[in-house]
This record gives sequence, C-alpha cells and structure tokens, in this order.
Amino acid sequence: MSVPIQQLHSPICGPRCARLCTEAGLATVLAAEQGLLHWRAFQRLGDAGLAEHAVQETLLRAWRACATYDPMLGSMRTWLSSIERNVLIDIVRMRAVRPPETGWDDLADGAESRWARPDFADAVADGLLVDELLARLPDPQRHAVVQVILRDRPYRDVAEDLGVPVGTVKTRVHYALQSLRRAPVHAPATGTRHR
Repeated sequence: MSVPIQQLHSPICGPRCARLCTEAGLATVLAAEQGLLHWRAFQRLGDAGLAEHAVQETLLRAWRACATYDPMLGSMRTWLSSIERNVLIDIVRMRAVRPPETGWDDLADGAESRWARPDFADAVADGLLVDELLARLPDPQRHAVVQVILRDRPYRDVAEDLGVPVGTVKTRVHYALQSLRRAPVHAPATGTRHR
C-alpha cells in the first residue's frame, strides 16, 4: 500500500517544518507567494526568464531548508523574501562575473547586420526626400543647413564664408531644423500648407 505524498515528510523535517515538503503545503505557498516573488525578481533583474529562474531557485532552497523555518521569527512571506534576496544577490554576482549568454539567433542577427549593405533604392529615396524638404526652406536657412549639417562644417567656417556672425548661422540652422520637424513629409514644395 502506498502512502499519499501529502503525508510524507523529508527526513530532516521536524516540529518547525514549513510544510513545503508536502504537496498541499507547496501548493499553498505557490498560490500565495509566487506572484510576489516573481515581481520582486523581475524588478531587480529586468529579465522575465531570470526572474522565473530566481523564483524556482528560491522555492528549491526553501524546500531544502524546510525544517529550519521558525514561525516565531517571521511569517512565511518574510522567510521566503530573505531566501529570495540571497538568490537575487547570487544571480547578480554571477551576471557581473560572466559575460552575457549569446544564442544562435543573436549571432545570426549580428552577422546579417555586419554584412548587409544599405539598399540603393532606399538611399535614392532618402536623397530625394532630403532634397524635397530642403527645397521648402528659404535660401539662407537651406545654405546654412547644407553646410553645417550635411557637409559637417564648423559654424565658424560657414559664418566666415557667408560674412555673417556665428550666431546668425546658428539661428538659421535652428529655425530651419525646427520648420523641417514640423513639415509634413509628403506635402508639396509649393509653399502651401496643409492642415
């Protein structure tokens, strides 16, 4: 005749047993504490998979130390929280020492991006869009943006070429970029505004 699991205790359990060694006791703890344990672990680790690992490790350590639980020192939640805190410290230390794990998907993504070249059609479309947007600007602003932003020239050099103060070039670039941010992308360059 077999004995139900609920009546079995591990040989180390005694009068101060947390009852995690029974199926009913473990189910009760899981129902009451698993959500909070997972939430705390996720807040600390920022990774759902590691948080689940931390909860499992916490429950495993609690199960192994079932006989050491003393209800006079604190509630089951407090006891599990202190075990989880130690588990989280161990995981954080482990992550600090070991480099992050890389899966095959990560390697494939890195290889594709390293060898991928920009599509010629995308480059042409981007160039046409930039030309269209620049055509909407007044000549002084357009010239300042082309020189400072697109050709990456210093404000001082552009100001000397134009014979204006550096602040004037900065102002032109500022207002040009501001109007480009507000401009609809596919509006006609005729100067009419669509609302």
